[in-house]
Amino acid sequence: MLTLVTGGAGFIGSHLVEALLREGHSVRVLDNLSTGSPSNLRLRDVEFSDGDIRNPAALNPVMRGVDTVFHLAALPSVPRSIRDPLACHDVNVNGTFQVLLAAREAGVRRVVFASSSSVYGNTPELPKHESMMPRPLSPYAVAKLTGEHYCRQFHLHFGVETVVLRYFNVFGRRQNPNSEYAAVIPAFLATIRRGGQPTIYGDGEQTRDFTAVENVVSANLAAAASSRAPGNIYNIACGDRISLNHLLGEISDLTGLPVQARYLPARNGDVRDSLADIAGAQRDLGYAPRVTLREGLRRLVEERTSDQRTSDQRTSDQRTADQRTADERVPLHVPAWSGGRSPERTEARAAGVSAAGVA
Repeated sequence: MLTLVTGGAGFIGSHLVEALLREGHSVRVLDNLSTGSPSNLRLRDVEFSDGDIRNPAALNPVMRGVDTVFHLAALPSVPRSIRDPLACHDVNVNGTFQVLLAAREAGVRRVVFASSSSVYGNTPELPKHESMMPRPLSPYAVAKLTGEHYCRQFHLHFGVETVVLRYFNVFGRRQNPNSEYAAVIPAFLATIRRGGQPTIYGDGEQTRDFTAVENVVSANLAAAASSRAPGNIYNIACGDRISLNHLLGEISDLTGLPVQARYLPARNGDVRDSLADIAGAQRDLGYAPRVTLREGLRRLVEERTSDQRTSDQRTSDQRTADQRTADERVPLHVPAWSGGRSPERTEARAAGVSAAGVA
C-alpha cells in the first residue's frame, strides 16, 4: 500500500514512517523541514519531498496513487500559537484544508488526522471523553478543532474517509529538547542533564496523561485499517495521569541525578489537568497502550545517554586528531649561530634593519 506522511521528518512522523516500512508499505514523506530533520529518516527507503502543505503544487504530485494519508504536519505548541496566531492558523487550518482538498482530488481512500487533547480546554471533568463539548484555550487548540471539523465535512460530503486522533502529551526518542517550545519531558531531561533547574509553570501538581510515541504510532496504524474508524474521533493516551512533580521524581530516579525545580507562574493557555478516556479507541481500533510512562522514560533516557557518549567520543577523537596534527607539524629551521653574532642582530641585518634603527 502506498502511504503519504505529512510531517514525516518530524518527531512522531519519523517513528510512523519506520513502522509503515516495517509493515511493508511504500512511504512518501512531505515535509518542509521547519521543525523536522532529514536525519530522522532513512532517505534511501522513502520517497521524500521537501514541500509545504499550504502549497497545492507541492501536495498534488505526492498525493497521486496514495491509499492513506497520515496528516501530522503542523506548527505545534500552545505558547507559540499565542505569540504568533496568524502562522498557527495558516499552517494548521489552511494547510489541513489543502491536504484534504488534494486528497479528494487524488481519490485518496483515507486521511488520518493528528489532533490534540488541547481542544478540551480546562474543563474540570475527568476523564476527557470524545463526546465532551470542546473548550479550546489557545489558537493552537482552535486550529486543531477546526481541522477536526473539516475532516468531518470531507467525510460527510466529499467521499474521503477521515479519522481524527487526539494525542495526549506525546513523548519519546527524537523529540527536540532544544526548541524554545520543547515539550515538557525532553525539556526537563535536557536541563537536568546539564545540572540546571527544570522550570515548572504553576505549582507542579497539574497532571498530564503522558503517552509514549510508540503507542501513538500503533494507534495510527490501527486507524488506517479499522472499518469502524471513519468519521470518528479517538483519544490516544495511556488513560493514566501523573503530576509534573511526580514526573520529575521519575526522571531523577532513572538518571540518578538530583532534581530541584524552579517554579514560575502558570502560563496562559495551559490546562490544569488532563486524563483521557480511551475506551473508544480500545473498542474500535483495538488500541492498547503497550509502552508505559516508566518504560518510555527509560528508553528516552537511554537514547540521551547514548547520544551524549557519542558526542563525548567525537570530541575526544577530534582532540586526539588535533594533537596528532600539531605533533606532526615540521618545526621552523633555526640556523646555527656562529662568530659571536647574536640571533637578533643577524635577523635584523637580513631584513635590512640595524639593531639600532634604520640601516
